[in-house]
Amino acid sequence: MQSLQDKASEWSGVAAADAFAIDGCNIFEALGGTPQPFVDLSTNFYTRVYEDEEEWFREIFAGSKKEDAIQNQYEFLIQRMGGPPLFSERRGRHRAFPVTHRAAERWLHHMQQALDTTESIDADSKAKMMNFFRHTAYFLVAGLETTRQHSHGCRGTACKHGASKPAE
Repeated sequence: MQSLQDKASEWSGVAAADAFAIDGCNIFEALGGTPQPFVDLSTNFYTRVYEDEEEWFREIFAGSKKEDAIQNQYEFLIQRMGGPPLFSERRGRHRAFPVTHRAAERWLHHMQQALDTTESIDADSKAKMMNFFRHTAYFLVAGLETTRQHSHGCRGTACKHGASKPAE
């Protein structure tokens, strides 16, 4: 049976080594060691999400206030990209929700646009982040499909997507 990581690589077109290139550097420090680039990206992204013309997509986020979604995302990104553990200290875990192929592509569309227009993030960091986002989106899709196939889920599967960056 193909692992979730392998499925994510196949479906996303991003090799795991490229997806986790973010672990080989400290993007938080590379962007100045300040939250602002992540706040900019998250604000840009969620503005697009909450204004999406597709009602089905907006409904995925209907349970969260935009301001909360922005804060959750930038704190998660800061932590995952090598900064302080703001997200874990405040929230602990990311809320689970089902991600279909269609939802992943829509999410990635908005994230690519947000990255493209966030001037406070350099091109190399944008490329590494987008590889991570693309692989992660399809890791979540693979998890949903595995859960549907096995009905009991796939708890215990190793996941680097949400893990904090290893201490240096």
